[in-house]
Amino acid sequence: MREVFFMVNCSIALQILPLGATQEATLEVVDSVIAFIASKTDNYEVAAFETTIQGDYDTLMPILKEAIEVASQTHHKIFTNVKISYDTKGSVLTIEDKTTKHRH
Repeated sequence: MREVFFMVNCSIALQILPLGATQEATLEVVDSVIAFIASKTDNYEVAAFETTIQGDYDTLMPILKEAIEVASQTHHKIFTNVKISYDTKGSVLTIEDKTTKHRH
């Protein structure tokens, strides 16, 4: 379990879907986005259908934008599902807050 040493006022769940791509091409696009995210922050978690990043809103929004651009460099037509939890006056639930009790 990672410890968070900064205020987490934003959590973003990102799902990248390259439209019309084969399964192999889809994995290539998704892997490139995950590698990009990993190069920008260690405060992320990969799940079966989405990757969640958390931290400061102003830090995460450029990462989100660039992640979509990274996907489009590998495949021309990208559909993106994004969920954002943001609290301007405090913190949001962290990945650990939401998932620790469910891990086995």
